[in-house]
Amino acid sequence: MSAPILDEGWLKSHVWPRFSRALARQEIYLANHSLGRPPDRTAEDLRVAVDAWYRDLDGAWKLWLEGREKFRSLTARLLNAPRADCIIPKASAGQGLRAVLNALPGKPRIATSDGEFDSIDFILRVYREQDRLELKIMPWHEMTAAGADLVVLSTVMFRTGELVRHLPRLIHDAHAARALVLLDVYHHAGVLPLDLAALEADFAIGGSYKYLRGGPGACWLYVRPGLVESMRTPDTGWFAKKDVFSYARPEPPEFGPGGDAWLESTPPVLGCFQALAGLELTLELGVERLRSYSMAQKQMLAELLPGVDGAGKHHGAFVTLKHRDAVALATELGKQGVKVDARGEYLRLCPDILNSRAELEGAAATLRALLEQKTAR
Repeated sequence: MSAPILDEGWLKSHVWPRFSRALARQEIYLANHSLGRPPDRTAEDLRVAVDAWYRDLDGAWKLWLEGREKFRSLTARLLNAPRADCIIPKASAGQGLRAVLNALPGKPRIATSDGEFDSIDFILRVYREQDRLELKIMPWHEMTAAGADLVVLSTVMFRTGELVRHLPRLIHDAHAARALVLLDVYHHAGVLPLDLAALEADFAIGGSYKYLRGGPGACWLYVRPGLVESMRTPDTGWFAKKDVFSYARPEPPEFGPGGDAWLESTPPVLGCFQALAGLELTLELGVERLRSYSMAQKQMLAELLPGVDGAGKHHGAFVTLKHRDAVALATELGKQGVKVDARGEYLRLCPDILNSRAELEGAAATLRALLEQKTAR
């Protein structure tokens, strides 16, 4: 499948039929930045993995590990990771963060922003409360690596969709100060071009829950070449061993090659299978083309909804409306068949390739009516 440029007619003919189950829902779904809608094939991929379990029992490991390696390979292509083994499958992005924190010596000094997602922020604060690290939290646009051993920063802010534009300079400055950098790219991967090799990021965390349509549990940690071989984390297990199924116990312990040394215990393999269809579709359509289509949809919403922010190139895939009653607005929109969400005072709306122009117009009209009602009170 190929298209020189994405438009609604082509998507309706070539892509929408691959989402018949998700599109059967009678609602305007604009929470694509939260939980992505799965392709029909996802259920088939999971069935294949489960059928192998019933049919082959422990013989299913051959298929399961092939699925895991395919997940690593596709994710590496998406991120322009130099090697597939630099992708370490995880059940959550937070699990990836903990693996890195636990690999740092002593009591590391961490610099992070006040705009990080709750899970990342919470993990860092708990580690601080347990006296396992020193933590400096600052506004994301004022982030520096001064005095830090590790910088933890999102590339796209989850509340507002703002891009961190000074990222290359921040990474350069961090490395000059001998600090490492961990990027949270959950709101970046799949909707914005991403080249972790060019950025020279040391670590990155992300997953398929949102734009990659792979659901919960299909996450990963990226560790750059050089570091992936030389650094070790105590978050480990028998799948990190050399010759996993030999059950040998040499002293000292012998790790698997490259990124396999960062694997843990028995892996949750079904998460990898549920992510394959979404990853393949994203690579098939191309992130650059998806970004262009997203930009046009965001601009349409901005024209239909005065006061909306985030339509420009310096924001991710969703737009926001700042309103003191954002949570109540999201709830009322849901009652009227328009699914969005709110984070604090930011109402978040995210169209994608499965949303028609008519849906965006309908959602905008519904929201305008609600805003007029609130103004009239």
